[in-house]
Amino acid sequence: MSSIGAVGATSTNLQSSNIGMQDFLNILLTQLTYQDPLKPMDNKEFMAQLAQFTTLGQTQELNGKIDSLLSTQASMQSVGLLGKTVTFNSQQGPLTGKVDSLSWAGTTPQLAIKDIPNVGTLSGISLSDVTLIK
Repeated sequence: MSSIGAVGATSTNLQSSNIGMQDFLNILLTQLTYQDPLKPMDNKEFMAQLAQFTTLGQTQELNGKIDSLLSTQASMQSVGLLGKTVTFNSQQGPLTGKVDSLSWAGTTPQLAIKDIPNVGTLSGISLSDVTLIK
């Protein structure tokens, strides 16, 4: 979370997903409109607020890139599992089978596992359910 000073000495904590450039400009305009003409806003305070907002924008961008990187990493891991025998958690308990194929549910890879004793083939298995790779 980041905080941006509001009118006067109060500050408001804002989550990064709830504030945008337009919100910042509205806050700035409000501060400039209601400031005391005999005590104008301190340049240092203004620059600190601007720096906080810039940092917030960069953090949002970084979070998006990290999410993309994690999605790509999960995809690469799932491709490496093709043809391997894995043990995974299911509603029936731990099961073991061979990874036959994979698909994507949005950006999340889903495994199809065959040769499962007494079950056959299951699909839609998440990477997070895999507990052992042989």
